[in-house]
Amino acid sequence: MNKQSLLSNFYIALEAVLANQLRSLLTALGIIFGVAAVIAMLAIGNGAQKEILEQIELVGVNNIIVQPVVEQTEQRIGESDENDKKKFSPGLKLLDVESIRNNIPGVERLSPEILLETYIIKNGIRRSSKLVGVEPSYFEVANFELDGGEVFNENQLRVGAPVCIIGKGIQSKFFPQENPIGQKIKVGSQWLEVIGVLKERFISEKAISNLGIRDYNMDVYTPIQTVLVRYINRDLVTGSGLKKSFGGMSMMSFGRGMSISISGASSESEDAAPKNYHQIDRLVVQVSESAKLSSTAEVLSRMLERRHFGVIDYEITIPELLLKQQQRTQNIFNIVLAAIAAISLLVGGIGIMNIMLASVMERIKEIGLRLSIGAKSTDIVSQFLFEAVLISVTGGIIGVILGIALAFAVSSLADFPTEISFASIAISFGVAATVGLIFGITPARRAASQDPITSLRHE
Repeated sequence: MNKQSLLSNFYIALEAVLANQLRSLLTALGIIFGVAAVIAMLAIGNGAQKEILEQIELVGVNNIIVQPVVEQTEQRIGESDENDKKKFSPGLKLLDVESIRNNIPGVERLSPEILLETYIIKNGIRRSSKLVGVEPSYFEVANFELDGGEVFNENQLRVGAPVCIIGKGIQSKFFPQENPIGQKIKVGSQWLEVIGVLKERFISEKAISNLGIRDYNMDVYTPIQTVLVRYINRDLVTGSGLKKSFGGMSMMSFGRGMSISISGASSESEDAAPKNYHQIDRLVVQVSESAKLSSTAEVLSRMLERRHFGVIDYEITIPELLLKQQQRTQNIFNIVLAAIAAISLLVGGIGIMNIMLASVMERIKEIGLRLSIGAKSTDIVSQFLFEAVLISVTGGIIGVILGIALAFAVSSLADFPTEISFASIAISFGVAATVGLIFGITPARRAASQDPITSLRHE
């Protein structure tokens, strides 16, 4: 078959499709919805995948998070409070950090944190904020980068110097027109010198809700020793504790889950209030390899249980494992959507075949006429194949447009991230054309097998 014959057969097929536009469109509905489903599904899947990767970056790679549990009570039903004796635990403290560093192999970095709810005062503006006491390893573990300045040096860490690193939001709020490096801000009751500014970090609301991630851009970071020396150290007897004790409180807190009786009856509400006796509020343990996460977490749990005298006043979570579970769930969801899209394309292909078979029966006389004037069987086959492919390709184009529109609709209306890739468009369009070609073969062969004389007599 020469090029001229192919072009002639293509034009005949195009005229046949245009002559029955409504029927051709209805025939292509399965292809349209199938292609649209494939593109929208892959866009949603790619968006979810991207978000998961962003969440992993936010919490850090290969991290184990240890958080203290504020005082838990246990009491047998029917027993009085007098018989309810609490087990002693020193709480989560810096000595635990050193013990982990010296005794657990495979630990790459340790990042203890102390988090205080406080406020910032600058130029007559007071704004609530969080003061985070950290070590330099914190910025490596959390994948923070400096926009300017420097991190804490060894001397500042050792003496608890009044210095800080601020988030980009703090700079925008308090230093909109000037360089904050070297400037001082009042954080709580202390004046701190700004020595660095972090690059802005964009965090989605979903990441904040799913992982408990706060807006780091509005935080102030200071050496952990600075917090212990200048703000609060729950591992020590405090002046406020002494004041409360001599003011009529029955218990004086030592900040470590320990207390001594001093005077008269205490308030039931005060006794019932949970007491945070933990020196640090969060500990991130970063291991060298992902394969060591579970085993390291198990060893870590046993060590802390022993050091806390059997009191489980902490919880251990592995964000990466939680995210991987979320990723597996997303993959299952993608497979289900892919199966639905494949079924839709299959149904669309069957619809094309049925309509083309019906078209062959309607056009038997036309087929016989073409055969009688010299058309070959290959010409008839190519004509009907062209018709099937044209219908499927047209449906594929409409499906691509619809799929892109659906992806944008999901992104804007449902506030769900989507990412359309060229590969998804190419794959879906290629599948649509292939479906038309495969399911158009049977009707084309049936058309070519018609006897010209019988076809001309057909009514």
